[in-house]
Parts: sequence; structure tokens; C-alpha cells
Amino acid sequence: MKNVTDSFVSLGHWPSAGGFGFNTDIFATNPINLSVVIGVVIYFGKGVLNDLLDNRKQRILSTIRNSEELRQAAIEQLEKARARLRQVETEANDYRVNGYSEIEREKQNLIKATSDNLERLENYKNETLLFEQQRAINQVRQRVFQQALQGALGTLNSCLNSELHFRTISANIGILGGMEE
Repeated sequence: MKNVTDSFVSLGHWPSAGGFGFNTDIFATNPINLSVVIGVVIYFGKGVLNDLLDNRKQRILSTIRNSEELRQAAIEQLEKARARLRQVETEANDYRVNGYSEIEREKQNLIKATSDNLERLENYKNETLLFEQQRAINQVRQRVFQQALQGALGTLNSCLNSELHFRTISANIGILGGMEE
């Protein structure tokens, strides 16, 4: 490696011929070359560089505008969503309150209907019991009446002779005849 750098350094010590030639001294020529290159780049690349920077600036500004528009749209959507959420919460609360009221009302109606049904069934039961009692009493009366009638007929038949029987029948016919007129 030392030999390579030595060969470049030794090139710089060549005697100049007094005409046009290359200066191979890196330390002497480098700032000059750099200033020439920078000057050429600035002179010719200034327009291109300005166009590139302007295009980049416009893209950045456009992106910022788009981001602002999207941010504004997102804020509007968020506000709409919040308003809708408040509305839904209010409706849910109303449904909850109305639902509880409706449930309580239905519960009271059901209790009242059940109470009415029980009262009606109790009345029906009492009427049925009263009817059955009346029927049983009527049956007992009929049996007692039939037994009394049979006993009276038996007594009459044993006590009546045929002439008394004939007069009783005639009197009853007379009574029936008087009813027809």
C-alpha cells in the first residue's frame, strides 16, 4: 500500500514542461475542482433543483391539505357518530324506562285479570254448590212427597170403599169441570 501512495506522490514532483499539463497534486487541485463542479452544478442544476424542490414542496402541501381535509371529515364523522350515540342512548333509556313501565303495567293487568278470573271461578263454584244443594233438596222433597203420597194413597185405599171412592172421583171431576168454564 505504501508503494501505491508513493507512486502518486512522486508523480506530483515531475518537472513541468512549461506548457499545458495536468496537476496531479490532489491537495492543490481538489478545492479548485470541487468549486468548479459545484459552480457548474449550481449554474446548470439550479433550475432542475428548484423544479424538484418546488414539486416536492407542492406534493408536501397537497398531502398536508389532503390530510387536513381527511382530518376535518373524520372530525365531522366523529361528531355525527357521537350525536347518533347520544340519540341511541336516549332512545335506549326511553325504551328501558317505557319497557319497565310497560312490564309493570302488564304485570298489574295480569294480576287484575287473574284476580277477576279467580273471583269469577269462586262465584261459579258458589253458584254450582247452591244449584247442587237446591237440586239435592228438591230430590229429597220429591222423595218425601212421593213417600207421603204413597202413604196417603195406601191409607186412602185401605179406608175408602168403592162408594166413597166414586163420590171423590165425581167431586174431583166437578172441580175440574168448573175450572174449564
